[in-house]
Amino acid sequence: MDDILTFDTGPLSHFALNNWLGVLKAVVGERRALIPDVVVDEVSVGARRDSRLHEILDADWIEQRELVTDEEVTAFVKFSAFLVKGKRNRGEAGVLALAETLGAIAVVDDGAARRSADKNGIRKKPTLALLCEAIRSELLTVKLVSALADDLIATKYRLPFAPGEFETWARAEGMI
Repeated sequence: MDDILTFDTGPLSHFALNNWLGVLKAVVGERRALIPDVVVDEVSVGARRDSRLHEILDADWIEQRELVTDEEVTAFVKFSAFLVKGKRNRGEAGVLALAETLGAIAVVDDGAARRSADKNGIRKKPTLALLCEAIRSELLTVKLVSALADDLIATKYRLPFAPGEFETWARAEGMI
């Protein structure tokens, strides 16, 4: 459904670390924001190192969802086989499992997760696509998203441009 977004750990964590989680809440708007239990686990581990991540776990607009149905668990196992390396990418596998079983949109930025979504017919939106949609609908400004993107880069979030280059990139990609 277009009204359900399933979020991975990376975008949520970097938004929280940079005090931009309120902007993400505005972008989500009336849609439901879900995180699977494996993302909750990843955020909880991170919150022991940085208390700012507790904001994700305490947010009343982010629904935490345990993968429990046979369909969800089977989908998680399927995506784990492609994505999980040790303890890495469990969140992406959970996000894709929820998106597949609920017909939701997976908010994933990792290349392997995006390829897996494409291969399995799962709708996906990278974080930048959500932000650019919010610019086009006049919810956010280019200036605000440029500042947000620079902050994400400063905390080592990988984006396809250097600091100060969001607007140039977004226009070249036809995103705004």
